[in-house]
Parts: sequence; structure tokens; C-alpha cells
Amino acid sequence: MSQIAGYTYGTSAISPSPISQEEFRYLKQTVLFSEEDKQYLRMAGSILHKQTDAILDLWYKFVGSHPHLIQYFGKPSENEPDSAYLEAVRQRFKQWILDTCNREYDQAWLDYQHEIGLRHHLTKKNQTDQVQSVPMIPLRYLIAFIYPITATIKDFLANQGHDIEAVEKMHQAWFKSIILQATLWSYPYTNPGQF
Repeated sequence: MSQIAGYTYGTSAISPSPISQEEFRYLKQTVLFSEEDKQYLRMAGSILHKQTDAILDLWYKFVGSHPHLIQYFGKPSENEPDSAYLEAVRQRFKQWILDTCNREYDQAWLDYQHEIGLRHHLTKKNQTDQVQSVPMIPLRYLIAFIYPITATIKDFLANQGHDIEAVEKMHQAWFKSIILQATLWSYPYTNPGQF
């Protein structure tokens, strides 16, 4: 894997998650995330790894067609997105697809979810790529984006000839992971003791 700018998974550049392993275990239980889901995510990864550019083309088209979303990739004083910023994010987004499918959902994964949350929040938005964009992405869009990220992935999972049951299990595993991640990303947006 080539070096991805700003991709710091598993390094000392990120802080430990404030979520304990016990809290994380309960959260996984709440969304019914199991070892079987991890197996189906691995299967999904074997399908999606060659389609990441097509997936991102679709997601970027969606974001780009909505001014209220694309504004988070541009300067507040301009109506144009920052193409270099979009490309830098795209490379990490591509890796995020693979991480969603192939990582162990261990402490390193938990720590990086916290880092992703911080990078969307006032705490660290714009710092990774040293850009002058809007100061944060509102929590409502982190939550609302669960649907398009989940709904659109199913066609990519289904286009490699797997049976309907396998596609559904991969899709459900993906859905559970996206809910887990969006929930963890919300931590910086909450008041102490409210998460």
C-alpha cells in the first residue's frame, strides 16, 4: 500500500479512544455486530477492493450535486470546492472502505474511529490537509449519511455473482459497521458524560 497523506491508522499520531472496551462491546451487541459479520465484511472487502474508485465516483457525485454538502470541501468565502482537498480526502475515503471490511475492530480501529470523528468536528477539521474550509461538518450529516453510504453499496456487492443470501449478509454487516462508526464519530459532538 502506498503512503496516503494524513492516514495515521495505528500510529502514535492519534489519541486513544475515550470509549472503553466494555462500552465498545456493549455498542457492538446493541447493533447485533458479530464475528459472522466480520467474516462477511471480509467477503465484501474481496469484492469491493477493485471497485473503490467506482464507489467513490458515485458518492462524490452525490455530494457534489448537493450544495449543502459540497460546501464542507471549500472555502467559506467561495462557492467552489477545493479540488486538492477533495482528492486528499478521496484517498483516505478509499482506504476507509477497505478498513471497514478488513480491519479487526480492535483498539487500533476504535482509536481511529475517534480520530475520524475529531476530523469532522471543530477539534480537528481542516488540520489534516492544512486547508481553509468551513470549521466543522454538523453531526446531522454524519448521521444522515448512513443511508446513502449503505444503500448504494449493495449494487457493488451484488455485481460479482454471489447468491442473494451472501449479498444480503454482506450488506447487513456493512450497515452494522456504518452505524457503529457513525456512532463513534459522534463522540466529540457530545457533552462530557452524555455519550
